[in-house]
Amino acid sequence: MYKRQAIVLPVAGQWKVIASEGGHCDFAPRNELEIALLRFLLGRHERVSCERVVSGPGLLTLYRFLIEHEGLTARPDTEARMTSEDPSAVIGQRALTGDDEICVRTVDLFMSLYGSEAGNLALKVLPKGGLYIAGGVAMRLLPKLREGHFLAAFNRKG
Repeated sequence: MYKRQAIVLPVAGQWKVIASEGGHCDFAPRNELEIALLRFLLGRHERVSCERVVSGPGLLTLYRFLIEHEGLTARPDTEARMTSEDPSAVIGQRALTGDDEICVRTVDLFMSLYGSEAGNLALKVLPKGGLYIAGGVAMRLLPKLREGHFLAAFNRKG
């Protein structure tokens, strides 16, 4: 799961990695939809961290939230695949092909939340050498990462 955030610093001619468990920080909603998401999650968990939504399993959480919150009907073929495959992978694949609107909206929301949290980290550490995104979800959803929701949320800071 998404938990790790790290800072990489040049020290004595080498790179020093300072790991953290930044994904355990509190989820901070930025708009009415995300406030509804927080309420949805608080109904299921005592505490809501970033990793509840910005992680592989978070994709399924966001998918279920959008269905319930907006009264949507899931596609039977998507639901059927989720019973025999990794649900988060199915959501990501269906979003990339664009053949399931709920999956597309789920991944767009995910990218916005991911970008916002990456922007929060950037504000905390001032990464003058750049900010690097790594991990399986980012790699698998790279086309969606490039579409703009991530970067718009990353830049939408005070």
